[in-house]
Amino acid sequence: MKLRRAGLLPLVGLLTAGEPSPAPRIAPPAATTAAAGPALPNSPAVNWVLPIFSDKDGHRLMKLQGTEVRPVEGRVAITNLMITTFTGDARAAVDSILLSPRAIFSPQDHTARGEQTVRFIQDDVEVTGTRWAYDHAAKKVSLEGDVRVTFRARITDILR
Repeated sequence: MKLRRAGLLPLVGLLTAGEPSPAPRIAPPAATTAAAGPALPNSPAVNWVLPIFSDKDGHRLMKLQGTEVRPVEGRVAITNLMITTFTGDARAAVDSILLSPRAIFSPQDHTARGEQTVRFIQDDVEVTGTRWAYDHAAKKVSLEGDVRVTFRARITDILR
């Protein structure tokens, strides 16, 4: 998984899946102060999708999506998280997929974590478990509980 770090767009004003117009669906703005800046909406984004592209060439790096997304203390709570990572080149082939029913995503450091189950899928391996963390920059998934790893790779000459 060879991914380059890419900046994430702010959550306010993101399009929901299947929305044809560039006009974002946002709750009416709350009162703002000059020091704090604009407040994030209290209502969730539904069927949320965030594509991430490389800065240099514009190739697909990652796509985050969820059925419901809410801002929580500088992070984002996501229901039915799906992170799809791509090869980062013109082929835009899928490299891996991570699925979890509930997660917290941090746009500042491009990490996600959750207490519930997670399923990480690549061509030759599938990993499931609970109490997990994903670090996009380090290209690393860590699991702490109920870990199960299934390899789909050919093992030759293992007894030599």
